[in-house]
Amino acid sequence: MPPKPRTQARRKPPSDGADRRSLLLLGAGGVVALAIAAIALAFTLGGGSGGSDARAVLEAAGCTVSATPALSGEHSITTASGTAPRWNTVPPTSGPHYQVPVVYGIYDEPVNQAQLVHNLEHGAVAIQYGEEVAPATVQELRTFAQAHPRGTVLAPYPALGDRVALGAWVVHDSSRPAEGTAYLAKCASFDEKAFSAFLDAHQFQGPERFPPDALLPGRS
Repeated sequence: MPPKPRTQARRKPPSDGADRRSLLLLGAGGVVALAIAAIALAFTLGGGSGGSDARAVLEAAGCTVSATPALSGEHSITTASGTAPRWNTVPPTSGPHYQVPVVYGIYDEPVNQAQLVHNLEHGAVAIQYGEEVAPATVQELRTFAQAHPRGTVLAPYPALGDRVALGAWVVHDSSRPAEGTAYLAKCASFDEKAFSAFLDAHQFQGPERFPPDALLPGRS
């Protein structure tokens, strides 16, 4: 007799429970992928913890911190001592400015704000103090600026009274220079940890990314 043909074993269809387990695994994988993408996007846009950590340290030192949408930067101020009605912080931290920055360093007299905003556009941090700030505090500021010479300008700003202001113009994505944030901290005293946190979080991140070694004292 000829051999009987072999029959192929039929697979059992997956049970409803198996289907549910597969869907749960797929769903969990999608959530993980979305979470990773969100974290990556946050860091790309500057949403890491550096800025928030700096704010916490500054506020613990008694400073007030503001983060204002940056104004567009253009060389529309035609004189070094000029001003712009569009400036939205005091001292100004972004927006129209004069075409020549101030020379980096430590000043005994106020500097032109229209020039200083141009320094901020290059990634500098401006430290300015009011006319009522104690001489001992001014000396602490000078020592601090000497220890952080790259991209730092220290100068009086009499209208601040007894306050010290730190300003920075930050663009988290250098390919989008128009989408920036102007950071301004005002403090009643000098706190080295808080001031260092501000520089660590915001210096060298301007819409025009100049390398730190290009922002040395004596240069503009």
